[in-house]
Amino acid sequence: QVQLVESGGGLVQAGGSLRLSCAASGSIFNFNAMGWYRQAPGKQRELVARIFSGGSTNYADSVKGRFTISRDNAKNTVYLQMNSLKPEDTAVYYCHLKCGWVPLDYWGQGTQVTVSS
Repeated sequence: QVQLVESGGGLVQAGGSLRLSCAASGSIFNFNAMGWYRQAPGKQRELVARIFSGGSTNYADSVKGRFTISRDNAKNTVYLQMNSLKPEDTAVYYCHLKCGWVPLDYWGQGTQVTVSS
């Protein structure tokens, strides 16, 4: 069983910054990728950023140059540093982990990020 605990969401003005954290615990092996997705009201959940086992990363075009994902392997924790936030970044942000010999998807409970104009 794998658990993901997110923290760091909140309300910020446009142009501000937030840092999200996601700590994974439980039976984590054969790590594949870990990252963040977001879902705004009335929209589909979309990839924001993820980091792979070898350290490579990919980002949604809309956040490139503003968001940075990083990982602390010792703590099984992934971070998302979000700078120059825009109102369109407002969404519930979900942590995601794919791991296991038959890779399974695990999700956090979500954390709200609200950017005011």
